Amino acid sequence: MKSRENLYSAWAILIGVILAIIIGIFQIALVSYYSWIYFVLAFLGIIVGLASVNDDYRDAIIFLMATVSVVIVSSIGQERLLFIGDVGRFMVTILNALLTMFIPATIIVAATIIVALKTVFSVTSVK
Repeated sequence: MKSRENLYSAWAILIGVILAIIIGIFQIALVSYYSWIYFVLAFLGIIVGLASVNDDYRDAIIFLMATVSVVIVSSIGQERLLFIGDVGRFMVTILNALLTMFIPATIIVAATIIVALKTVFSVTSVK
């Protein structure tokens, strides 16, 4: 079962990255479809987040650290990329699309880890 969940997560990430690159390259032509495309990316992020949480919380913590790193660097780096010009604008659009996918995944994994840790502490606490 775990390998199937990993397969779904891997496909969702691959589709999201491809969509993000397509959005960046064809951003002017896709302006009227942004809401649908970003909805699909957010949905893929939810799938990735749910598939990344399983019995092995070490993998979930590694995934959480990786996605938090992507979110932070992408958010901070966008302002500097605009100095490049048109290429920077395409890169910022791609990063925004990736953020749309990774933020829901990060929130789901973080919430699951917090609930799991709270459960462990409540079970092991002395009453």
